Amino acid sequence: MSFPKNLITLSIFAVVAPTVFAEQSSSSIPVQTMDTIQVQAHPLVQTAADFAVADHVVDQKALSERATTIGDALADELGVYSNQYGSGSSRPVIRGQDGPRMKVLQHASETADVSTLSPDHAVTVDPILAKQVEVIRGPSTLLYGAGTVGGLVNVTDQKIPTQMPEDGLEGTVGLRYNSGSDEKLASAGVTAGIGENFALRVEGSKRNANDYIAPDYFHEHDDELEKERRVGNTFAEGQTVNIGGSWIHDRGFVGLSYSNRQDQYGLPGHSHEYHGCVLHGDHFHGCPTPDPDASAHEEHGGPWVDLKSERYEVRTELEQPFAGVEKLRAHASITDYEHNELEESEVISNFKSKGYDGRLELVHVPVAGWEGVIGTQISQQKINLAASEHDHHEDGDEDDEEHHVHGSGVVMPDTKTDKFSLFALEHKQLGDVHVELGARVEHQKVDVDSRRKKDYSDTGVSASAAANWEFAPNYKLSVVGSHQQRLPLAQELYADGIHFATNTYERGNEDLDVEKSNNLELGLHYEGDKLDYHVHVYHNWFDDYIYGETVAQKGNLRGVQYTQDKARFYGTEAQAGYQINDMYKLSVFGDYVRGKIEAENAPRIPAGRLGSKVEADFADGWSGLAEYYHVFNQDKIASYEEETQGYNMVNLGLSYTNTLADNNAYRVYFKANNLLDDQVYSHTSFLSNIPQVGRNFSVGVQYDF
Repeated sequence: MSFPKNLITLSIFAVVAPTVFAEQSSSSIPVQTMDTIQVQAHPLVQTAADFAVADHVVDQKALSERATTIGDALADELGVYSNQYGSGSSRPVIRGQDGPRMKVLQHASETADVSTLSPDHAVTVDPILAKQVEVIRGPSTLLYGAGTVGGLVNVTDQKIPTQMPEDGLEGTVGLRYNSGSDEKLASAGVTAGIGENFALRVEGSKRNANDYIAPDYFHEHDDELEKERRVGNTFAEGQTVNIGGSWIHDRGFVGLSYSNRQDQYGLPGHSHEYHGCVLHGDHFHGCPTPDPDASAHEEHGGPWVDLKSERYEVRTELEQPFAGVEKLRAHASITDYEHNELEESEVISNFKSKGYDGRLELVHVPVAGWEGVIGTQISQQKINLAASEHDHHEDGDEDDEEHHVHGSGVVMPDTKTDKFSLFALEHKQLGDVHVELGARVEHQKVDVDSRRKKDYSDTGVSASAAANWEFAPNYKLSVVGSHQQRLPLAQELYADGIHFATNTYERGNEDLDVEKSNNLELGLHYEGDKLDYHVHVYHNWFDDYIYGETVAQKGNLRGVQYTQDKARFYGTEAQAGYQINDMYKLSVFGDYVRGKIEAENAPRIPAGRLGSKVEADFADGWSGLAEYYHVFNQDKIASYEEETQGYNMVNLGLSYTNTLADNNAYRVYFKANNLLDDQVYSHTSFLSNIPQVGRNFSVGVQYDF
């Protein structure tokens, strides 16, 4: 049976199952209230003490004050950095891992965008409209993907209501302004009850930001350095609209949603001077003669992205559907994604992605004290790429099949990736020790639209185990171990073209094997009345680590060949807090990661970070935050990288919360970021030579009703 038919079947089942089961008499199945209907990425209801590595949750209040791209929104979390590419795109970097080893999910579902192809491609999740963002590590990650050594990020949205709103109507309205980019942001969401069992959700956001300000920024023009106030081509604007509805009964819900997202953002540092270059072995050929007017042309109208994504989702949850199962969850989505990369008004390349994703989870009744979930997931993604100009032909053959619409601006031929997975997570309390076990079997098939390249098919098996030992009051010792197998991406197999954003010509490797890693993490936790702290150390050993090895260089253009080798990543994270009194809490924190591929340094590894913060809870609704941290210079660099200078970051925040009539709440907040106006360079970014935003101020208001 074809994948679309399987998905349709699952979607129909997801819609009708709650209706069928809900109509069963109460004499056969007892009805219970849904105290766990608010879905999180983790399928089980657990306290923080139940996790070997506690999942970190960033709530909606914090997200409302942060960046609109997911990487930047999480960049200040412990162990998390961002691979920012201007103001329009960023992905989280966790423990030195990004891309396929650090998955980003939309409410536990695949995003089906093309963000893993290049850092200048946006991740189509919206932190501003999210209910919360979960950073998940440990065995739980195998519920959603294999090879997620760094962890994964789940953006939990509110598109589909899971419970009826109190008093029939509830919602949020927010406004924000930032001086660094003249950013104006508006967001709103409303859930309305219609009748006794149906809830309608409408939400959206709109953003408009200019090029951002950077201190002491010099831009090369006509072979001379000119000081600029703003970093050119870092503008970003966009809007998102979500509409969803659900039928809610006393044993579950079933709902549908439609999402429409549109973005336009600049691509700083983008260059097309090597348009037409082709990598052959360890050298380039076919490169054009440098155009002396190229810089002037780029200044006139820098490259930018025009993005549109439409997404349809169906979700359901049902308590006690049949004997032996406490809860059933099903989820299916269809995503239609497209973006153009343009210079002025001319399209230079087009990226299309059509994705399907379906999940079925069953939370079983306890068996010999073991509680857990089993499930299956199917997904498909079709990626179609095209270029509008500067087509090239291998070996000068204009009749070459590879020519058709693909040109030098195309990274790889068209591909279709199908995945089928089985997964399970189990946990049990054994005296003072909590044990958690996870496993995932994943089969992947990649079809490539090329007679010269072979299709790919393979299976990966991953397993993990964790234990928490409460060896003394308030103390907990945790250990996490896993063996993970990651199947290569289509890009890693079939890439054969230029990434203009990264100034690389990438060539895939059809003979890549499954990437294997063995991972170990130890943690010590203490929770006292006033003092709390936690320390984690981790080590990841890779066999057949997939990476892009630089094999050629021409000017700023690097030739990259995907290959495999041994690698290891290790590091630590620590944080300690002390409640001075009822008003003030002092914390210190730090993180460090080191990465090596064989005997060489791994690329784009974040520098160490050390800092402190004071949180204050004043009387009468006032609260504040003062934070300082130092990011050290990064001199452990890979080939063709340059050292990145360290910097000091000082941030202040102040907010006021109160209620109006009918207990409706409002909050006004002010933030001062990078008060020292320090030059900030991020080593994790492909734009590590371009400074990030300087001193900036944010002011906003949020009203909840």
